[in-house]
Parts: sequence; C-alpha cells; structure tokens
Amino acid sequence: MDIATVIGLVLAVGAVAGAVLAGGDVGAFIDVPSVIVVIIGCIGTTFIKWPMEVLTKAANVGMKTIFFTPADPKTTIDEIGSLAETARRESVFALEKVPIEDTFLKKAMTLAADNRPPDVIAAILQLEIDAMEERHKIGAGVFDGLAADGPAMGMIGTLIGLVIMLGNLSDQAAIGPAMAIALLTTFYGAIIANIFAGPFKSKLEFRSKQELVKMNIIVAGTLGIVAGENPRLIKEKLSAFLPPADREGNNEDQKEE
Repeated sequence: MDIATVIGLVLAVGAVAGAVLAGGDVGAFIDVPSVIVVIIGCIGTTFIKWPMEVLTKAANVGMKTIFFTPADPKTTIDEIGSLAETARRESVFALEKVPIEDTFLKKAMTLAADNRPPDVIAAILQLEIDAMEERHKIGAGVFDGLAADGPAMGMIGTLIGLVIMLGNLSDQAAIGPAMAIALLTTFYGAIIANIFAGPFKSKLEFRSKQELVKMNIIVAGTLGIVAGENPRLIKEKLSAFLPPADREGNNEDQKEE
C-alpha cells in the first residue's frame, strides 16, 4: 500500500471538510444541481474522450495510486547478480529453470536461455517497454482529462448560475439558489481537479517511471549476462541506475567518513 497517497487524501479532504465545518452551515455547501453539472458532466466528457475498454479499467488504474508495491531497483539488481552467478557457474541455458516471479525478468532470462542474439533480445524487450509506457500513458491520461474537465464543468455551472440569477433579479428568492450553483460548481470542479484527478495522474506517472527504471535495469543486466560479463561487473554497471546515496560503494565511503 502507498501510505503517502492515503495520508495525502486524508489531509486534503480533512482540510476542506474542516474549513466547511468551521463555517457552521454544512448544507450551504451541498447543492444537487451543482453536483449534477460537475459530477455527471465530468463522467459524460470522460465517456466521450475514451472508449469503453479503457473506462472499464480506469477504476483499477486509479486504485494503483494506493494499492501498489513499488519496484525496488536494488532488489532487482541483486536478483540479476544472482542469475548472472548461475549463468556463469552452470550455463546461460540454466536460467530457464530458475524460478522468477517478475514476468518481464522471466521473459528476459528465457530469451537469454534460448541463445538469442543480443540485438534481438534488446529489440524484443524494448517492444515490451514501449507497450508498457503506452498503457500507462492512457491510464494517466484519463485522470489528466478529469483534472481539466472538473474546472471546465465548474465554469459551465457558474455561467448557468449567473444566467439564472441575471434573469431573475426581480425575484429575490431565486438569487440565492442561482448564486449557489454559480459558486458551488466551481468549488466542486476545483476539488475534483486538485484533490483527486490531478494528484492521481502525477502519482501514476511517477510509478510508471519507477517501472521503466526497473525494466531498463533488467535489459542492461540481461545483455551483460549474455555477453558473459563477470557478475560483480554487471552489478557495478547496474548500480548506475541507483541514486549515488544508495550505491553500495558510496554507503561504505560515507560510513568511513
């Protein structure tokens, strides 16, 4: 679980709810026409933008901002180092029998065990990476669209409220509800964009970049194994993907200092 997303949602929603409760009248912030304009409007525009096969997966994509186990590049490097040891001690063909949980790493080792040329291995794995990036872009794009549509529908609701208000200036009782629609639609749209859709999109893009780093580590490690490089050298090369503070040699130097 991504506890940072949970904490962020609790703090953001709590801040807004606290401000509303501090005003005393919670009912003043609830308006059915405003909800219809913004919520239903955003759902409608999302259905227009994306095909049904994308929308059916949108909820699962959004849940990945919370229920997601981030890739640990150090663990991946250690696993590749262990596989390199196996390939050197036995043979590259033995890699196909090693139990591997990660599907991309498993495919890479299978290609290596099949004795495919390095350029073919790199090309096949790059296709997998490109396909993964495109899938992730679509998932983030759904929430990016919601982040744009929320304020837009809020503005439409504001214009509707203003038209109603200006058309009924002689009726004092109608001014209040019209002004509520004008203001609350903007309020609801801002919440959708800035508390949910926008942050979700940013978190999904960050997770995608993490996955990309892991996959590039696997490609580089696989090519090193196929080339017959020393396992220690492979791990040393792959450590370039890590931040300087996380590299083994640098940690030892810092301890000595």
